[in-house]
Amino acid sequence: MQISDSVGESGFFFNGFDKMTHMGFFFVLSILLFYGKIRYQHTFAFRTLTIFKILLINAIIGGGIELLQWKVFTYRSAEWWDFGCDMLGASMAVFSYVLLHKLNFNETMTNTPLTKNN
Repeated sequence: MQISDSVGESGFFFNGFDKMTHMGFFFVLSILLFYGKIRYQHTFAFRTLTIFKILLINAIIGGGIELLQWKVFTYRSAEWWDFGCDMLGASMAVFSYVLLHKLNFNETMTNTPLTKNN
């Protein structure tokens, strides 16, 4: 007698859904980190050090999650592909930030304050 995997048969989940979820979560995390950086500094200034810090934060979080799955939560499996998808999602956010900065913010918004002082 075999127990069926109801999640796999639901039709909503598909092969690779886990990897796409990893990319999506780390993309959103990176975008939120960029947004927090912009709000904190009150500028859209482009800094390579900021990009490095955000990628490092993502690597620490993603690596920490996989280490926890490997050593602590043994009913979960740690995979290098999950970590790779985490970093791919973060890289997609960095690419988006750089692209939008080069196309739009560099020309139109560098002198625009983020908050109105009324």
